[in-house]
Amino acid sequence: MESNHGLDYASWSPEKLVARVTALEQQLKEANERYISRPPSQPPSPPVQPQNSRVERDFDPSKYSTRLIALKFAYLGQRYNGFEHHANNTTPLPTIEEEMWKALMKARLIFPTKALVAEGEVNWEGCEYSKCGRTDKGVSAFGQVIGIRVRSNRPLSKEASEPGLEQETVARNRSLETASPPLRPLEDDFMMSIELDDATLDEPLSFHPIRDEVPYAQVLNRLLPPDIRILAWCPAPPVDFSARFSCRERRYRYFFTQPAFNPSPGAEALTQQLPSSNAIRREGWLDIAAMKAAAKRFEGLHDFRNLCKVDASKQIDIFERRIFRSEIREVDPASEPAAYISASQFSELATSSTSNGGPHTSSAATQSPTPKLYMFVLHGSAFLWHQVRHMIAVLFLVGQGLEAPEVVSQLLDVKTNPQKPIYEMAEDAPLVLWDCIFPREGSASREDALEWIYVGDQRFHGDPREVKGNGKFGLGGVVDDVWKIWRQRKMDEVLAGMLLNVVVGQGEDVDGGLGGEEEYRTLVKPTSRKVYCGGDSVRLRGKYVPLMERERMESVETINAKYAIRKGFEPEAVMRHSDFRQVPLISGAAEGA
Repeated sequence: MESNHGLDYASWSPEKLVARVTALEQQLKEANERYISRPPSQPPSPPVQPQNSRVERDFDPSKYSTRLIALKFAYLGQRYNGFEHHANNTTPLPTIEEEMWKALMKARLIFPTKALVAEGEVNWEGCEYSKCGRTDKGVSAFGQVIGIRVRSNRPLSKEASEPGLEQETVARNRSLETASPPLRPLEDDFMMSIELDDATLDEPLSFHPIRDEVPYAQVLNRLLPPDIRILAWCPAPPVDFSARFSCRERRYRYFFTQPAFNPSPGAEALTQQLPSSNAIRREGWLDIAAMKAAAKRFEGLHDFRNLCKVDASKQIDIFERRIFRSEIREVDPASEPAAYISASQFSELATSSTSNGGPHTSSAATQSPTPKLYMFVLHGSAFLWHQVRHMIAVLFLVGQGLEAPEVVSQLLDVKTNPQKPIYEMAEDAPLVLWDCIFPREGSASREDALEWIYVGDQRFHGDPREVKGNGKFGLGGVVDDVWKIWRQRKMDEVLAGMLLNVVVGQGEDVDGGLGGEEEYRTLVKPTSRKVYCGGDSVRLRGKYVPLMERERMESVETINAKYAIRKGFEPEAVMRHSDFRQVPLISGAAEGA
């Protein structure tokens, strides 16, 4: 910066003084910049690592062997958009597959062919991935099964892996893994022989396939959300195993309460005169005996086109499914919350005086102190889209006295009723995929042939006291994880139930009986009817129209043909004998279909 000595600013004009001050300010700015700038030769300081931070190490998949396993897991479905992930289809909620994919990738248990995918996308290519059930949004599962090839602790043989495959999850060259006999007998004897005296296999052969293996359940449970838990793994699936095609029985349960919805006191809430009795059923209460009779009609081999949602994109024309078991069963009674339901004015049946002026009779039903819990138990070979929810919806109509049990047989008679009546299916939340069964073909018992190693199984881990976190009990165990979820929701149930008791107990009591039969007969019946569909509340409908008198949907053949023409496929009759082929759209083709 130049010196200001010898300058006489008193003689300067204002314009010259301003110019001088501006020049000095610029010189000062440049000097400051030179002073605080870092010399070019000085390297930047390395970033300071936080204390106890994990250093990300390079991971080489080629150093690890792989094995095909099956995983059995459970999830509560209300926070998820169903099980299956659909590519290029963003959903408001995550799917179970997305969460499973993220956990497997983070644990470096799989190395897909295309590991780098867009955020929110899933790619199972190269992992031999298969899935058993595809539950819908809101549906839970306690026995979902997938098959997948994962990283293993088994040492590789000393010979090099096959070139080009070492970065993927595929089976390694000359590696060993356990497998059980195929579920379906093969025409030729299938057995791969190995030379046990081969020196390169000494280390792999000394490896215990369970005790020395990666604790898959514990590893994944640390990474998965708390409402998704790995329950077991199968170390030796059959050689022909597919979680989808090897499953021969899927078991579902649908839970509901008795009463199904809150019954109102007073004569206005009495809806159904019982045959051969002077008792009248109150709204909200279900006729369990009628539901049991109707459920039994589902058993056997039937065409369920009137009890499902038709997916035209799959062009299905065979709707026969075999049901092994269909029954209504009571769950262990609930405890104290909502105990007000045992009061006489809310009883299931109200009795009236006889026509000749006889005495008022007592209730014909034994009243539970709290709402009972029931479940619809359903075992079948396979199920159509939304089939279970349609089946229980019809049972609820029977239970409310809106339909007779015979309506099930009418819906299954597709020759007489080839088109489905329009009706609503039941809600999703109470439905659970309870278990998936993999029996050997030809087995009369249909017992599961897969050997599952459940979380906490100590058969292969020695003294339980020497095992650090067995994965079942204690901090971080599955039981503790599920307990936290249960207790939170149990407290919600208890508080809501106690609040019900408080609200109902306030004010003046309402009589729940009748003065006589004449009062019920002369009572003006409401024009609308409450209809229960498995949810938390009922839906108010107008005059109820029986299922067999309702408007019908188009036939399955028409729905499939219209979809095929709209998408530019050949007619359905041609597609049955060949693969899908797109053809030019012909003007007026829809009218002629």
